[in-house]
Amino acid sequence: MTVLVCAFFGLLGLVVGSFLNVVVWRVPRGESVVHPPSACPRCGHAIRPWDNVPVVSWLVLRGRCRDCSAPISARYPLVEAGTGLAFALTTWWNGVDWALPAFLYLAAVSVALTLIDLDVRRLPDAIVLPSYPVALVLLTLASLNPGGAPDWGALLRAVIGGAAMFAAYFVMLIVYPRGMGFGDVKLSGVLGLYLGWVGWGALVVGWFAAFLLGGVFSVGLLLTRRAGRKSSVPFGPWMLAGAWIGLVLGAGIASSYLSLL
Repeated sequence: MTVLVCAFFGLLGLVVGSFLNVVVWRVPRGESVVHPPSACPRCGHAIRPWDNVPVVSWLVLRGRCRDCSAPISARYPLVEAGTGLAFALTTWWNGVDWALPAFLYLAAVSVALTLIDLDVRRLPDAIVLPSYPVALVLLTLASLNPGGAPDWGALLRAVIGGAAMFAAYFVMLIVYPRGMGFGDVKLSGVLGLYLGWVGWGALVVGWFAAFLLGGVFSVGLLLTRRAGRKSSVPFGPWMLAGAWIGLVLGAGIASSYLSLL
């Protein structure tokens, strides 16, 4: 994988990240992500196209509105740069093939849902539910693998993985409803599709890693007294982080574990 190819998809990620800033702000509020155009929340002036270049415009404007000098949060360029880095790393890890669009979509959704869950403690249906058909279409394309040998077994694993994850989380919700929300259950099915498509090892490791990371984080909050036993901690970010661990490292971890047995 050449540096230029990763850089190209990294630049694409910068553009996507700029759009995700809009998604993260508007979707939880039930607003359209396409209309009206972005504007300064203080003076109401529409943001000019040349002031909307990812990262660069924020640096040129020194983090302030051109019209009223109101401060622009550093979160905007950080989200853009973070999404660009995520796209570049995803391309480097997966390579350029028919599966790449599926994983780039997951990378974008991961950024948006993580930030929204941290902000409002919610995983919006407007993002999670459409991810089911999108993921299925993109993973079907990856399994079809035009120009190469199809892998329908991977698609079957994806469907089984998605159903299994959804069922497992749904049972946990019924048994311990304070431990998670139904938004987590709905997201689990999407992540199960991806993890199952990659392999059974990825599915198991991705599922386990989410609870391990979430548990360690919660214990850390308790020990530092930044949260109590009844505090609500968003679980969506840990589900997404655990899923990526499963996708990238799951096969190797599962193989190493089985070799010990």
